[in-house]
Amino acid sequence: RGLGSSAGRPREDSWLKSLFVRKVDPRKDAHSNLLAKRETSSLYKLQSEWWFSISRCHSCVPCLRFSRDVVVAVHNVKPECLDAYNKLCQEVLPKIHEEKHYPCALVGTWNTWYGEQDQAVHLWRYEGGYPALNEVMSKLRQNKEFTEFRKERGNMLLSRKNQLLLEFSFWNEPVPREGPNIYELRSYQLRPGTMIEWGNYWARAIRFRQDNDEAVGGFFSQIGQLYMVHHLWAYKDLQTREDIRNAAWHKPGWDELVYYTVPLIQEMESRIMIPLKISPLQ
Repeated sequence: RGLGSSAGRPREDSWLKSLFVRKVDPRKDAHSNLLAKRETSSLYKLQSEWWFSISRCHSCVPCLRFSRDVVVAVHNVKPECLDAYNKLCQEVLPKIHEEKHYPCALVGTWNTWYGEQDQAVHLWRYEGGYPALNEVMSKLRQNKEFTEFRKERGNMLLSRKNQLLLEFSFWNEPVPREGPNIYELRSYQLRPGTMIEWGNYWARAIRFRQDNDEAVGGFFSQIGQLYMVHHLWAYKDLQTREDIRNAAWHKPGWDELVYYTVPLIQEMESRIMIPLKISPLQ
């Protein structure tokens, strides 16, 4: 009797697991080709500079594409250097942004207000993808002013990191906007293998968050920490943020999409940020 019971458990467990294990349709293309915008070839770079120390859906793949390339960077900076750091960036970064021979554009630059303290976040867009990124890096190495800028900036930092990102096809393209606004950068560490599902759900969820023009941009990582998603939002103030987020819960369907995306997340973080004077996103 004991042997019969023991032998039956694996089959029973296997049968039960088959009811709950997530089934993913086989794909023959990279996530970046399915989720990014195809009409552009922009690469985004997210630079964060920290001064102090910095029903499941399986069938919607065709509605997703990826493609603008971005870089985001995070630097950990000494607290006493924050003002000097901001002044230095405001003197040098616009020169790179406005230089016609550099195929890159400063999308936004901020200081963190709530979240990690004494932090700067820079978001760059490279028109033309990786070749544009290589071109800019090569030219900057020959730029004496930028070389001196990096050396002086380095004395203010404790650590730094960056990511190369692509832009979700279904999100708004980040374009300059007038202020004053506060910005929220919500960052999600997804479970490996769930990026397509995330994109499927958010392709629908973003429709619930367009009424107040708060959606700025949505990105996912290509190089750096992988399976990272960043959503960038703009609000007039913290109370407006609260009101807009609460209003979404009264829209039929929003709660279901949240219910299905939460299990895809391993970690999440929210930063409230204030733009610098030179930021195109004010």
